[in-house]
Amino acid sequence: MAWLDWLIVVIPLLIVAGIGIYTQRYVKGVADFLTGGRVAGRYLLTVAAGEAGMGLISVIAVFEMLYHSGFAIGFWQILTFPVGMIIALTGFVAYRFRETRAMTLAQFLEIRYSRRFRVFAGLLCYVSGVLNYAIFPAVGARFLLHYGGLPQVMALGGLHISTFALLMAAALAVALVVVLTGGQITTMVTDCAQGLFSYVVYAILVAAILMLFDWGQIAEALSNQPPGKSLLNPLDMSGMTDFNVFFILSGIFANFYSAGSWQGTAAYNAAALNAHEQKMARILGTWRTGLGGLVVVLLAVAAYTFMNHPDFAAGAQQVRDELTTRIHLDNPATTETIRNQMLVPVAIKHFLPIGVTGAFYALMVFLMVSTDTTYLHSWGSILVQDVVLPFRKKPFTPRQQIWLLRLSIAAVAVFAFFFSFFFSQVQYILMFFSLTGAIYMGGAGAVILGGLYWKRGTAAGAWSAMIVGTGLAGASFLLQGYWERPIYPWLLQHAPGLLDAFRTSLEGLSRALPFVAWEWSPTRFPITGRELAFLTMITSLASYMGVSLATCRRPFNIQRMLHRGEYRRLLPPEEQRETKILTGWRAILSIDKRFNRWDRLVAWAALGWTLLQLAFFFVAMLWNMLISRWSNSAWADFFLWTNVILLIVVGVITTIWFFIGTVIDLRKFVQRLKLLQRNVLDDGRVVDHQSVADAVAEAVPSDPQQAEEGPLDG
Repeated sequence: MAWLDWLIVVIPLLIVAGIGIYTQRYVKGVADFLTGGRVAGRYLLTVAAGEAGMGLISVIAVFEMLYHSGFAIGFWQILTFPVGMIIALTGFVAYRFRETRAMTLAQFLEIRYSRRFRVFAGLLCYVSGVLNYAIFPAVGARFLLHYGGLPQVMALGGLHISTFALLMAAALAVALVVVLTGGQITTMVTDCAQGLFSYVVYAILVAAILMLFDWGQIAEALSNQPPGKSLLNPLDMSGMTDFNVFFILSGIFANFYSAGSWQGTAAYNAAALNAHEQKMARILGTWRTGLGGLVVVLLAVAAYTFMNHPDFAAGAQQVRDELTTRIHLDNPATTETIRNQMLVPVAIKHFLPIGVTGAFYALMVFLMVSTDTTYLHSWGSILVQDVVLPFRKKPFTPRQQIWLLRLSIAAVAVFAFFFSFFFSQVQYILMFFSLTGAIYMGGAGAVILGGLYWKRGTAAGAWSAMIVGTGLAGASFLLQGYWERPIYPWLLQHAPGLLDAFRTSLEGLSRALPFVAWEWSPTRFPITGRELAFLTMITSLASYMGVSLATCRRPFNIQRMLHRGEYRRLLPPEEQRETKILTGWRAILSIDKRFNRWDRLVAWAALGWTLLQLAFFFVAMLWNMLISRWSNSAWADFFLWTNVILLIVVGVITTIWFFIGTVIDLRKFVQRLKLLQRNVLDDGRVVDHQSVADAVAEAVPSDPQQAEEGPLDG
């Protein structure tokens, strides 16, 4: 990269670091460090959580998927949009979880089930999350290394040190500086600032790609595929073995089942000013992707065009030579995996002009830092709050608890560094995510849904779901990671009949099921991580329901847990407004009295946008099924108008809208932190199925003057 590119990277990074250092002064209690004081507005939450959730590794993972599936998989992804819309508009899981006022998910699990289960679930969540996060530094460092064209080894004081290791250490150090100084406050504010910068870069990248590539070139490159593996025709994907229709359908189920389960961005689930702001943030999140989602798609298909169209043959050969020369690891399978990961980034580097190259590099650095800070905060906090804290008989002082949180966060970073350095990755990132996530989410989905919505869910049912989910996910992880050696060779030698029966069963299922295709291989387990995770979720849900029905003796008091009815008085004054759900058309969107005119407009607009995309989906499907099949060229034109031009128009509008709203929200956030009255009892402890702060509040006289003199003021 040129000096201008490096300047574009460094200056915004310094500005964001300065913002983080400034805001750390507002951390004055445990709730500030863990949840940002619970005073964040909707735009701050939407932009910050979106930046953290996207992440550098997520972009690379989607590059992997889109490079192998093109626009075809994106067509089927339209079916997931109503799922996200329903979850957002109804406040599914998020609204009720925020009503519990729990700071972490496992705190809710103790309130709903038991302390022992909280510790067990918290430990599982921690192990699953840390394993899931542990390859983040490796993927980020590889991008910085290969996209930046940095040397593989650097000489420091006569020593030759791996640049890969130095980049991982540097990236983790930057993230630790941000998160250790101010916890969720600095994490949220810096994520938000990086998100605003990203909006500008997205617009630049969209313009650059459309100027560099003709749509005809993209369509021609994507059309050159064998039958059953089309990158344009979504009805011609029967030969896809990884990112196929079942990948999307199982994802739809997982979105409902595991809503609120994944704790990588756990602090954002409890950081809102109130439950309504949390819900509005989810609704706004349906508009959030905008130009960002379009950029990822365009970069992936542009890279595919660059590597496969004759017009770019010379540049494509340079990319292949660079990947072959620079990436050669001990494990051949890992070498191939890493080359696939870095193919799109290295191709992008070869076709973007100076300045834009640096802007994309800066964007990816910000995405990496935002995800690192958020995930380090989440997993480090979960260990302290949900594993250590329940065993503590004498409460920590706020200072002691915050320092323990900082040590735990730093420990996660150290583990991730060494795991990333030594782990040999042999599968797609998204498949790795599915497997490691299922260690916890396989059972957690049933436990959370049952805990929030079913008064007959029991602790015994929760234990069974988590044990079954963890056991199946652990076995799946071992099969995926050690199939080539030693599982397959051992089965071939000692149980060839079992191996043949397994292979025959898979071949029969592949013929019987229209959306699934398995390829037998001695080097890779034929069932994907997503498919194994789906089986784990189904089994865990059945276990939870069956055991709960068999063991329920008395329904649980959900009203008290959610601070509803007579228990509403336990809430802070700003949250005590009644939220009676209205009837009629408003009930479709779960609109209550907290919705003002603008909120209703946003909700209806979000629903309309989703219905419009669904209309495109069904019109295309019905036309192809009832009238005539489209050619690849027709599908390319369809995606140009619906996936590019329309998204550019919507993206420009939402970028301006969110930019203004976020700047206003940031100012209000700082003002609220200045005026916030801290409660030293609000530290995550639970007694008699209530947070300690709620238990004390319930015992305080209802007279306002007496309450002011009570323990709630610390």
